[in-house]
Amino acid sequence: MDFSWSKEALQLKKETIEFAQKSLTGDVIDLDRREVFNHADWKKCAEFGIHGLRMPERYGGRDLDILSTMLALEGLGYGCKDNGLMFAMNAQMWACQEPLLTFGTEEQKEKYLPKLCRGEWVGGHAASEPAAGSDVYALEATARREGDVYVLNGHKIYITNGPVSDLLIIFANVDKEMRKQGISAFMVEKDAKGLTMNGPISKMGMRTTMMGELFVENCEVPVENRLGKEGAGLAIFAHGMEWERGFILAYVVGVMERLLEQSTRFAKQRKQFGQPISKFQLVTEKLVAMKMRLEASKSALYKLAWLKQNNRSIFMEAAMTKLAISEAWVASCMDAAQIHGALGYLTEPEIERGLRDAIGSKVYSGTSEIQQMIIAQFMGL
Repeated sequence: MDFSWSKEALQLKKETIEFAQKSLTGDVIDLDRREVFNHADWKKCAEFGIHGLRMPERYGGRDLDILSTMLALEGLGYGCKDNGLMFAMNAQMWACQEPLLTFGTEEQKEKYLPKLCRGEWVGGHAASEPAAGSDVYALEATARREGDVYVLNGHKIYITNGPVSDLLIIFANVDKEMRKQGISAFMVEKDAKGLTMNGPISKMGMRTTMMGELFVENCEVPVENRLGKEGAGLAIFAHGMEWERGFILAYVVGVMERLLEQSTRFAKQRKQFGQPISKFQLVTEKLVAMKMRLEASKSALYKLAWLKQNNRSIFMEAAMTKLAISEAWVASCMDAAQIHGALGYLTEPEIERGLRDAIGSKVYSGTSEIQQMIIAQFMGL
């Protein structure tokens, strides 16, 4: 594996950082306090090309390779302070756009992908239910074929982007007796009759990402809005989750780098007992640990992207990468809070918000425990 970057890729990262620092200027402290999604910055990111980084040009994307996409997202994370905004974008990119690109008909892709890439629409997917989280076989939502439509009924929860979504991929059972062969995926627009979206649900962190729940009650979805073949829902879900699990935290590498620089700068400037606190061994240990986690996270992410770009299987590696980065992010936020002392507990320096945002990364897209189970299975345990 070649660890060098092309001039074009490095320039892309530089341009993305500059864009984020100059253009994404929303008051994140206020947005976080009020739990508001920043539509204006969402649109700016789309105009810059973030939403369509991996999408083909004919659908309004930039058609970048996976490694370049990772570097762009890393740059975005370094330059943008709105973790919720970046999480919302990644949720759309990996769990909505990628399945649509792979399994959608040409008509479906032409209808939806340009709107998603341009930021005109917000996309998401709805799989989790009150009794079915990581256990996708436990889905209770149903889809009954009646002529040219499917009639959907069910209750979905924890839907990232839900309250602001224009398009959702909803997973439901066409035939419960067939278990995994009985699950199908459907593209449902927000104004579909019989669909009710509730939210946003108040959360500890990622408060600028909207989360909701929906009910479908005799919701009629045209047959042409089924994604993939009937019974292909589990394959579509697994495909989307592989992308999401592996790459949804790509931007976090940039966030961690900015956090390390902020903490190092503070430790050099803050003086106690006649010297900078960076001279105290326990503070130095925390900064070194943050650096080690950052570099390990980069290595895991870049290797994963290289494997995917070279058409290698990444199911276990995606779980390892998601686990490693999420755990590293939380640990580094804790270290940053300790280094900043009382300031780390206050709202203004934004350290505490970063910690609140980081904690969720150990839960969404599969908990840390689920990632460990996946890894253990591949180890034959």
